[in-house]
Amino acid sequence: MYGPLTVLAALLPFTSAQLDTYAKKAGLKYFGAATDSPGQRERAGLEASYAKYDAILRDGNEFGTTTPTNGQKWLFTEPEQGVFNFTEGDIVTAIAQEQGLIQRCHALVWHSQLAPWVEAKKDWTKETLSAVVVEHVTKVMEHYRGKCYAWDVVNEALDEDGTYRKSVFYNVLGEDFIKLAFRTAAAVEPGVKLYYNDYNIEKPSPKSDGVLRIVRMLQDDGIKIDGIATINAYGALGVEVAYTELDVRQNTPVNATSLEWQANAYRDAVGACVQAKACIGITIWDFYDPFSWVPYTFPGEGAALLWFEDFTKHPAYDAIIEAMKNGTTSPCKQKQRRRAQIAARSAKLE
Repeated sequence: MYGPLTVLAALLPFTSAQLDTYAKKAGLKYFGAATDSPGQRERAGLEASYAKYDAILRDGNEFGTTTPTNGQKWLFTEPEQGVFNFTEGDIVTAIAQEQGLIQRCHALVWHSQLAPWVEAKKDWTKETLSAVVVEHVTKVMEHYRGKCYAWDVVNEALDEDGTYRKSVFYNVLGEDFIKLAFRTAAAVEPGVKLYYNDYNIEKPSPKSDGVLRIVRMLQDDGIKIDGIATINAYGALGVEVAYTELDVRQNTPVNATSLEWQANAYRDAVGACVQAKACIGITIWDFYDPFSWVPYTFPGEGAALLWFEDFTKHPAYDAIIEAMKNGTTSPCKQKQRRRAQIAARSAKLE
């Protein structure tokens, strides 16, 4: 009689499969993971360095691209007006350069993690704030010139109903702040891909309609935009699409049911990208559960990534491989593998 651990051991050749390798076989440009600098992990109360973590991150067969989770955001790059600091972003960029990884750069204009001096000033005029946006986009992009495949130029400018967020940028400049940011980015580095980035836009909704409106607005004004975070309707506009901040959170502690649900969610998301002609790649928002943003933002939820704290893999890892294999493994065997892995994890939890 074979138990779940025995069955799992027999499946190790499958579970050791690597994500970027299978992504490329499936026709994608990359499968990647965001990461933070050691300094930011330390400030978050996490250990500065894990040898296993660093080995996984630097495995080019596992991840073909990376993104600085926080280090290139306004709060860190321009903490005081006209005073630029690229220390945090440079650490991740150095990893990408050393390992030959594609780097997605994130994010130039965003209402959150914004330097306090931008939000605190109450007497902005269109002229003064426009000048600040132009200088910020220009200085940050110039520093990273030639090191980014793509920039998330504007991040999360929409509310869930598709209307614009009432950020300092929108309140002073209206939707022209989006045009200004993209126009400036295109002038600084014409060869880099320019993305609008947002969440909850992968299905038809007022918010996804809002993103279509932004793309058309830029295109109608002759302003360069190359990409959107997720999927078919955007591809129809002639822009490439990508998952840029993928994770799937669940209630903690996890159980067999939640792990299977998560595996299915990851499989469906990756499968949708593989099947969409416009989708070029997938980036998960870090890969190691202790470094996830989720538990700090959604108390009682977590385990949103692909590696548990002990560096064993979530069943979702194999589900992603299944999606990228695109049906080359029979559904029966796919379910068998996932259930064996879930059973083994459940036994360990007990």
